[in-house]
Amino acid sequence: MADPTRARKIADQIKVIVASTIERRLKDPRLGFVTVTDVRVTGDLQHADIFYTVYGDDQDLIGTGKALESAKGFIRSEVGKGLTIRLTPSLEFIADAVPEAAARLDGLLAQAAADDARVAGLAKDAQHAGEADPYKKSETPDDE
Repeated sequence: MADPTRARKIADQIKVIVASTIERRLKDPRLGFVTVTDVRVTGDLQHADIFYTVYGDDQDLIGTGKALESAKGFIRSEVGKGLTIRLTPSLEFIADAVPEAAARLDGLLAQAAADDARVAGLAKDAQHAGEADPYKKSETPDDE
């Protein structure tokens, strides 16, 4: 097992190498506007999960996924050249679900704000159903 700090540093190096390789060296027309969001390396440094997002629609995401899968060997060789470790980790590209989750949460927050505004509008002219002072008071004061 590698030191977690070392694994994090290697993951950061892999992120930089993969991003620069995708930007400068890959010339696949299926490749969209890709952002490498995160890299997670296993404790033994044998495998790296690379999370990415793609600007565009689902077709761009699918095309970019296919382009990255076909260039996986080339990207892995570039990672091996850039790292100073004995073994080059295997790579797996995973489409990051964070943008979709963030868009869903934004929609839910907007809906909640609209519901709050609607309730506030209804409550503005509302009156209490009972008396203004709902607590019972005795007619005669207690002499105790």
